[in-house]
Amino acid sequence: MPQTFDGVDEVVHAVGTPLGETAWLEITQEQVNQFAEATGDHQWIHVDVERAAKGPYGGTIAHGYLTLSLIARFGEELFKVEGVTAKLNYGVNKVRFPAPVPVGSRVRAGASIANAVQTPAGIQVSLNWVIELENSTKPACVAETVVLLVP
Repeated sequence: MPQTFDGVDEVVHAVGTPLGETAWLEITQEQVNQFAEATGDHQWIHVDVERAAKGPYGGTIAHGYLTLSLIARFGEELFKVEGVTAKLNYGVNKVRFPAPVPVGSRVRAGASIANAVQTPAGIQVSLNWVIELENSTKPACVAETVVLLVP
């Protein structure tokens, strides 16, 4: 169940607060193929199961940007803000992909509120994300994203 903030003031006061972790999510070949179709990125390491089996990772891996895009899904699982008209992706300040995500593996995300700044358009909230890869010492993705909360 997501952590619920009662308005933007509660979000501002929660800077530095961890939001917890999501449930594990299995990455399937179907997801990877659909992402390839949507983006036009049909690189063999992602979509050619037979060739990738002989490649550097022993199988297909998720696109880095697929892993990053899961933040939208994970965000819905971690938190919601009451009393806003919109919660918009505003940008990404930093992103890294320390470990590849093999198809069939599981990932989950943890996040914390890093900063909140009032702007004329609303509150810009910076979130620090770590997308863990099950049974790996390295995360799949580390990112700082910015969400615009429109009152």
